[in-house]
Amino acid sequence: MDTKVMLTEKEMPTRWYNIQADLPEPLPPLRHPATKEPTRLPPPLFPEALNEQEFSKERWIEIPEELQEIYKLWRPTPLMRAHRLEKALGTPARIYYKYEGVSPAGSHKPNTAVAQAYYNKKEGVNRLTTETGAGQWGSALAMGCMFLGLECKVYMVKASYYQKPYRRVMMETWGAKVVPSPSQETEIGRKILKDDPNCSGSLGIAISEACEEAFARDDTKYSLGSVLNHVLMHQTIIGQEAKKQLEKIDVYPDMIVGCIGGGSNFAGLFLPFVTDKIKGKKPKLQIICVEPQACPTVTKGIYTWDYGDVAGLAPIALMYTLGHSFVPPPVHAGGLRYHGMAPIICHLHKLGFVEARAEYQIPVFKAAVQFARTEGIIPAPEPSHAIKVVIDEALKCKESGEKKDILLALSGHGHFDLGAYDEYLSGKLQDYEYPKEMVEKALADLPKVA
Repeated sequence: MDTKVMLTEKEMPTRWYNIQADLPEPLPPLRHPATKEPTRLPPPLFPEALNEQEFSKERWIEIPEELQEIYKLWRPTPLMRAHRLEKALGTPARIYYKYEGVSPAGSHKPNTAVAQAYYNKKEGVNRLTTETGAGQWGSALAMGCMFLGLECKVYMVKASYYQKPYRRVMMETWGAKVVPSPSQETEIGRKILKDDPNCSGSLGIAISEACEEAFARDDTKYSLGSVLNHVLMHQTIIGQEAKKQLEKIDVYPDMIVGCIGGGSNFAGLFLPFVTDKIKGKKPKLQIICVEPQACPTVTKGIYTWDYGDVAGLAPIALMYTLGHSFVPPPVHAGGLRYHGMAPIICHLHKLGFVEARAEYQIPVFKAAVQFARTEGIIPAPEPSHAIKVVIDEALKCKESGEKKDILLALSGHGHFDLGAYDEYLSGKLQDYEYPKEMVEKALADLPKVA
């Protein structure tokens, strides 16, 4: 095949796929953070249209035409064949990657950012708050708010705020206000800084700050870049496109690999495929979720009820968690530093349809550099975790002689992560062990749900 498989604008999907219509067992309901009773998303935080999508059992949700026109700025995205990497590895495996780094924000995140901004605008909202880890989500929402004429306030995890200053500049260029989290601008931020002035922050803390501000203002709602069902659904345009592109070359993957932090990027790719496994059409399809060893939510967390944020303002979900008060070490894959995981991914993992692995960041950057030196694309640290596993699996094929088709979720480029590459190339990068004692302490604070 050629190196690149493209779709025309007319072939771009016009509907999002909702996996909830095809789950063999329904998702457990969310629980209210105070009463612990089954609940919907808090109405003051989200517009009703997104609430409806969150709990919908309809298989297909139409993408509004206005949104489709914005999507066309970067969609459909290319499906690439990694010929040069295959050759360097000497593997009989065929490696394909769906590349989302061609969006203006450099990642998959705008697929849901523009959608969330659109539905908020339709309901008369003027302003959105959010959190961001590595800055990818904050950048995407800043861009989405710019397109739809909304104000945007971003609480950026402090470790990333200083590691990735150009992400901040990107958000500010698109008109957003960005503050390092924890901050002095919220009650929860001030409390955390009082207890620990040097706190490097976490997504759980940043979520709490953004939620607190949204609760306090009538003109503001909250926007989340991952985890929730409607967010994962908006990303399924990725997997639908990939399916069409692979069909054009008569390929169905044996294995799909992607990174997980909250879960939206990889779910967006694999959900349109996992339905084939659920229905028994492709029972041998292997779906591998990859996370950092420093924040191994699925591989070493426990499956239980927990808050989505540090302050306990968000609903309680049944998910794999390291404890909502856990603050992960400051690894460079900032987008993977979340204590929990998307309930849909947790549910599918619990049912045996997906598996999970954890990787250290030094071998992850080694894999990223090998990818950059063969394919030319400098990947973000987050999807580089998946690249590490793809290389491992391709080398296993070299040993066994198997000709597997491997599909990689390449969620974004690493042009704003060159400081991390500099640390790796200069030998200064360090690995972080799973902080068992910190996790055990955080798990002691789990909510009591009957």
